Amino acid sequence: MPLIKEQQYLKVFQKVTKMTSMVLDHQQVMDTIVSSLPDLLSVDAATIRLLDSETGQFVMGAAHGLSKEYLSRMSIDTDETMEMIRSGYPVAKTELNLKEGHLDQELVQNEGIKSVLTLPILFQDSIIGMLRLLTRNKRVFTADEISFAMALGEQVGIAISNSRMFSEMENQVDFMKEVQEISNLVSSSLDLSIVLDTIVERLPQSLGCKGCSIRLLQSQSNQLELVASYGLSKTYLDRGHIENEKNVEAALSGDPVSIYDVSNDARIIYKTNMEEEGIKSLLSIPIKAGVEVIGVLRILSDVARCFTSGEINFAVTAAEVGGVAIRNAKTYQQITLLFNQIEENERFLANILDCIRPQLLVVDKEKHLILVNRVLQDVMDCSENDLLGIPYETLWADMDCEEEDCPVNKVLDTGKSATFTHKTLQNDKVVWMERTASPMIDSDGNVEYVIEVIRDITAKKQLEEEQLERVKLQGVIELAGTVAHEINSPLFAALGTAQLLEEDLEDRALIDDVKTIVRNLKEIGVLTKKMTSMTGFESRDYVGDAKIVEIK
Repeated sequence: MPLIKEQQYLKVFQKVTKMTSMVLDHQQVMDTIVSSLPDLLSVDAATIRLLDSETGQFVMGAAHGLSKEYLSRMSIDTDETMEMIRSGYPVAKTELNLKEGHLDQELVQNEGIKSVLTLPILFQDSIIGMLRLLTRNKRVFTADEISFAMALGEQVGIAISNSRMFSEMENQVDFMKEVQEISNLVSSSLDLSIVLDTIVERLPQSLGCKGCSIRLLQSQSNQLELVASYGLSKTYLDRGHIENEKNVEAALSGDPVSIYDVSNDARIIYKTNMEEEGIKSLLSIPIKAGVEVIGVLRILSDVARCFTSGEINFAVTAAEVGGVAIRNAKTYQQITLLFNQIEENERFLANILDCIRPQLLVVDKEKHLILVNRVLQDVMDCSENDLLGIPYETLWADMDCEEEDCPVNKVLDTGKSATFTHKTLQNDKVVWMERTASPMIDSDGNVEYVIEVIRDITAKKQLEEEQLERVKLQGVIELAGTVAHEINSPLFAALGTAQLLEEDLEDRALIDDVKTIVRNLKEIGVLTKKMTSMTGFESRDYVGDAKIVEIK
């Protein structure tokens, strides 16, 4: 190699190493290299593609001097060339416009590319990418140029790896702070919507991406339901179900998925929708609560990018923090719903108890009131707060009920239901009360609570007394009819004899006596007739303490 050429290569090499050593961000390193090499090496364009360790494909890292259509072609080069690059060997080609067999030959011809030098980018003997130098004029790359380009490629690999490591270290610190902040934010609230919104807003901001979405698995349908999103249009979000996308399937299996080019990746179904939304790259992360995957978090970028291992680990950690917070928020939501249902059931039960006409109360084992219905409150002329917690005995302090007769005491002693009836005075009137107590048994078979229902049975008692009076009346009526019937036979015989005797007598004094007898016998007949048709009677005072019956 001529000395002048060596000096030129040395200057180029020094410029590249100086340039790459001054830039710490690996994306800036790649952009700087591809924009500077064409002038330094007298080529028309340059590209750097990085090896995606997950898919084994070379994805675009940086490019200069080429059209978007050419860069987005399906294949990079022939299978033979790609195999050589993967093996660590450079490949130089000329007259590409005349060669057939390339999958995208038409794009190559339209771009006007005639020569290309493809170099593996190595770091510690491992392939991390490829550097391509392209010309629109026919150019045969010499062995010296290829060797120099290989050395340059190694420096590029070192620069990229160093910047990656520096960025990773810097990002790790930032990511740790961000994870801590996200953790504090999501753990400070048990409102599920706030937790979800916090996650989808903070993650894309931390990674410099366009947007984020969270879909959670529904236990009944086992389908993913969109629950939160940020930076994405409604049209895009409503595009359809994504469960069958391979990147989602992998995330649901617990593995994160990074996709550099969503438009040319088989793991994406809705490519057109993503193109319309301006999405270039995607990171799909499982949301876990413990070991269980409960959903999928997707971070979407509007610029093509390879998500680094640090970025992926950050997203995974943030998703795990979010998963725990989501589980806690959903649990709290369920508990709140359960408490609301319990309160609603308590209100419903209280309304039912208040509508029960008898008085009702519940006492615990220590005989303190723990529940009273509205009727009992009205009877006692006390509020619920005044009655709850008071000793049970205070309710009956002024009433005719001995302790041994108390049904609550019997239930607590025997564990069986008990009933007791007693009378008391209310507003100077005798009132009869029936108290029925029933046990509530705990899991050990012991009485835990006693329910007592108190009924005013005064009307029932009065009805029983009336029925007894009616029975007595019926007996008197039946007895009166029987007596009247028995009296009528001798009465009519005596009346007939007296009338005959009256006709045969001639003595006026005797005749008057017989007439008196006949008149009295007829009055007795009227009385027996009344007795046979009697429907009722009432007693009235007579002489002294005596009473007589007035027939009705």
